[in-house]
Amino acid sequence: MSELKMKILELLKEDARRSADLIATMLDVAVEEVKAAIAEMEEEHVIVKYATVVNWSKVDDEKVTALIEVQITPERGRGFEGIAERIYLYPEVKSVYLMSGAYDLLVEVEGKTLKEVASFVSNKLSPIDAVLSTKTFFILKKYKQDGIIFEEHEDDHRLLVSP
Repeated sequence: MSELKMKILELLKEDARRSADLIATMLDVAVEEVKAAIAEMEEEHVIVKYATVVNWSKVDDEKVTALIEVQITPERGRGFEGIAERIYLYPEVKSVYLMSGAYDLLVEVEGKTLKEVASFVSNKLSPIDAVLSTKTFFILKKYKQDGIIFEEHEDDHRLLVSP
């Protein structure tokens, strides 16, 4: 991938609302060149979607998010792909990652209540034949996501005291 495309991706990752004109100015290149690069990356599915990062704790819409470690038996000929696909097609599932280590998949699930997430695990995820075990962790608070810090922190204004 070209250096220009990499710089454009970095700028869009920081703020997806940046216009091609602004990006061209920031990188000192022609606007047409930026537009063409973005269109090409969208066509190639390098850029898949433009998304907003929301601090849901500031909104009244209560959501429960859980991370679930899943151990599975890979399918002959398809490995982990078929099981991962079966899992990520559920609307409750927000992300699925193939992992190295003690478990195979990390599944991020979102629901309205703890009970709803627990019901998903016990009624939909655990009964899949290839699933050997699950371990569920509920997210209590997000401090940082995708490089964005959610909580404002105060600087320490105390005077330094030295012995």
